[in-house]
Amino acid sequence: MSSGLTELNPTALWNHFEEFLKIPHGSGNEKALGDYIISVAEKNNLEWKRDEVGNIVVSKKASPGMENATGVILQGHLDMVCEKNSDVDFDFSRDPIQADIVEDWVQAKGTTLGADNGIGNGAAMAIMEDDSLTHPPLEFLFTVEEETGLTGATSIEPDFLKGKRLLNLDSEDEGELTIGCAGGADSLLSLPLEKEAAGPGEAYALKVFGLQGGHSGVDINLGRGNAIKLLARVLWEAGREIPFRLADLDGGNLRNAIPREALATVLLEASQHDAFADAVNTAFAGIKGEYKVVDPDAEISLSRTEDKPQTVLTAWSQKKLIEFLFVLPHGIIAMHPEMVGLVETSTNLAVIHTRENNAEIICSTRSSIATAVEGTRGVLAALSGLAGADITLEEGYPGWKPNLQSPLLQILKDVYQDEFGTEARIAAIHAGLECGIIGEKFPGMDMISFGPTIKFPHSPSEKVHIPSVEKFWTFLIRLLAELK
Repeated sequence: MSSGLTELNPTALWNHFEEFLKIPHGSGNEKALGDYIISVAEKNNLEWKRDEVGNIVVSKKASPGMENATGVILQGHLDMVCEKNSDVDFDFSRDPIQADIVEDWVQAKGTTLGADNGIGNGAAMAIMEDDSLTHPPLEFLFTVEEETGLTGATSIEPDFLKGKRLLNLDSEDEGELTIGCAGGADSLLSLPLEKEAAGPGEAYALKVFGLQGGHSGVDINLGRGNAIKLLARVLWEAGREIPFRLADLDGGNLRNAIPREALATVLLEASQHDAFADAVNTAFAGIKGEYKVVDPDAEISLSRTEDKPQTVLTAWSQKKLIEFLFVLPHGIIAMHPEMVGLVETSTNLAVIHTRENNAEIICSTRSSIATAVEGTRGVLAALSGLAGADITLEEGYPGWKPNLQSPLLQILKDVYQDEFGTEARIAAIHAGLECGIIGEKFPGMDMISFGPTIKFPHSPSEKVHIPSVEKFWTFLIRLLAELK
């Protein structure tokens, strides 16, 4: 399956991570992975409990001499984002993830890897079973469905945890201590559509693919292409020159991932094909030039399909759908005015599915300011009103306000400086962490997030930097010994 992972250091962490690769654990399907964690806890005679939604907490007594230290919670989420390239035959509900070592990185073969949050959980598991370590009283908290709405953290009951310090192991830049994160909320848009008999013409699949995508929070600042937006743009530009009929348009899979692929089925008269293909290629050539640095492998294809649809959108519905997708906002809305390089507000046009009578669209909005989330969703609501679409504003999740006076932060800074001879970076991120919710549920909880270097989570390009994992482990073990 995987190649050489168990030969990497720290061995115990990588051993558990390799086991995770064998166990399907997409959001909503975490029970088997939870069962594995419980089996390890029982094997090591550790107390555990599992709540109604599937969150697990394992307790471990302090090492000798640390009994009076403040309790520490090591926290991560069980679920992973399940994304794959369209040409990869893979079933996330059944198949083990295939991982390779490529130079200093571990990555999967055309799918997400699950290093987010599998490396952090692997570290927690290694600590659970190692009785040689020095540490305070520990709780290991594993939450469910973080990737699809922070469901597990939202459902934690007040008596589930005892510790007063929390180390979230879900950050993705080694040497960086995260002390704040964005809040966010999703919007569900439903655009009514009318269809009619397809009539004459041949069916073609128009596909935008090869984009890198990525995490809709962490990677939104990279300016990568959104396949849905680009496909809508190509259809809009080509349609100004050559008539066509649109049968359907679909793209994106996950609310928290930048769409990498989008597909439309169009009907063309035989005499129109060459001209339409030229118009499509001309439009996309301009796009390729715009995205040549951030998405060099972006491609478009127009291919004949024998599966001709029976219906197409009416001319008015076709115009309305393409223009609606073209004008819906995507990307950075505002940068933070005080923290250089930090995105303050963004929105992700994440998913589009055309159904029999409507198009279902999901937009995911993030900001470190709650009113900015609602302001941006107000724009979506206003555009929906103009287009005649219905919008449902789903309940959001809170951000995590930075606390530069955190006593825990000072300890982490001192330990990092002493261990590595350099200062750790202090940062907030434009992504949702469970710390915001946990902080609301447990007032006074002192929290810091850190982890190894993981690139391109939520996409098949996801990879974890091997040397950073060892450095992350060294820091974590030293830190636990210092938390007296």
